[in-house]
Amino acid sequence: MNDTQSKIPRVRFAPSPTGSLHVGGARTALFCWLFARNRGGKFILRIEDTDRKRSKEELSSEIINELRWLGLDWDEGPFFQSSRFETYRRYALQLLEAGIAYRSEPGEDGSTAVILPVDHNDITFKDLVYGPITVSGSELKDIVLLKSDGSPAYNFACVVDDHEMGMTHVIRGEDHIPNTPKQIILYRALGWKSPAFAHLPLILGEDKAPLSKRHGATSLQAFRKEGFLPEALRNYLALLGWSPGGDREIMDTAELIKRFSLKKVSRRAAVLDYRKLLWMNGQYIKKTSAGELVDGLQPLLAGTEWETVPRERIETIVALLGHRLKSLKEFTAQTDYFFDRDISYEPAAVEKHWSENGIIELLAETRKEIALLDSFTEEDLERSLRGLIARLGIKAGVLIHPLRVAVTGRMDSPGIFGILLLLGKELVLYRLDKALEYLNLNSPPEVKELSASR
Repeated sequence: MNDTQSKIPRVRFAPSPTGSLHVGGARTALFCWLFARNRGGKFILRIEDTDRKRSKEELSSEIINELRWLGLDWDEGPFFQSSRFETYRRYALQLLEAGIAYRSEPGEDGSTAVILPVDHNDITFKDLVYGPITVSGSELKDIVLLKSDGSPAYNFACVVDDHEMGMTHVIRGEDHIPNTPKQIILYRALGWKSPAFAHLPLILGEDKAPLSKRHGATSLQAFRKEGFLPEALRNYLALLGWSPGGDREIMDTAELIKRFSLKKVSRRAAVLDYRKLLWMNGQYIKKTSAGELVDGLQPLLAGTEWETVPRERIETIVALLGHRLKSLKEFTAQTDYFFDRDISYEPAAVEKHWSENGIIELLAETRKEIALLDSFTEEDLERSLRGLIARLGIKAGVLIHPLRVAVTGRMDSPGIFGILLLLGKELVLYRLDKALEYLNLNSPPEVKELSASR
């Protein structure tokens, strides 16, 4: 396909399967996708697996799956460069036969490389992000087309594919800027028109150093395992180096597509703010249904004791505390009291809510009230306990906070009546017995005496 003159934009994302898809690559793929969708163009996926030693089939599959998870669909592909060696060889031999390229000196095994000589003139191109860029011809060396083992060099395979696949725009990371003059030389040697180029700024960690594993999650797979929703990550990545203007931050896919423009891509490096991403993820969790959250949660529960819990129960628990989660990974940490029969008590919660005189008597009265219930519904629980609060003449928090510590072990939790219902009567009474046992063993003597005398 040779359609570079077409008014319909054609862009590609071309990862190498030598490692997992990292956040920089995912941001590039997203920008390419948004550009194509904004302008009614085509988004093509190409896997650049010409490196025979480092490319791995399982990594190709992983990259494809992660792009699907992120919600990026492609119109053509995936194409694999490893299946196009004959095409690259044909073009290299054309240049060789035309006297434009030459063969290197034979190696020990007699094999030769095919190389394009460079005239060392300065190369200037207009970058759609950085503006005009000029590279001194003195910095350019002859360009390898085919290596001595017959495999194509990166820049040559890239140019051949971008031409044959009709790319009108090449959008990629700024680390590819040194490749652009070489590719322009190759386009000229082959008599082809170059596509437009746009290079995206780097993504840095919060310490302003290039993003690396020491900054935490850097691959799409890692973010997925950390419990981020694809919609939230897509929204956040779109804002790394691009701004729609104004104070807009939370934007659905339709709005991102409508607003996206390369003209608003910054030349400055973007900083990955993990806390901001976590906040945004929490905003998306709040507006996502419990069923959809469980769909995303279940892969994270595989291999854990939660794997055997019925989906309906997990969905009910998610509905109760979903708005409190900032990531799906927090689910198990925030819900262990639903699964484990015995719990431990947070020291801060004990100190704040179990240190008042009369706390043992108060929890004992609460236990009696719950034990008397014939029907264990959320409405019955609330009516019964609020009745007890009224009879004792205390504020609701005086009872609810100590009860929360008794049944969850925590200072903070979702609504207490929903928790009691999910735990069930038998387990609630068991935990109250354990709490009273703990308090009788650990409370100062004067507190026990005052409690007993009330």
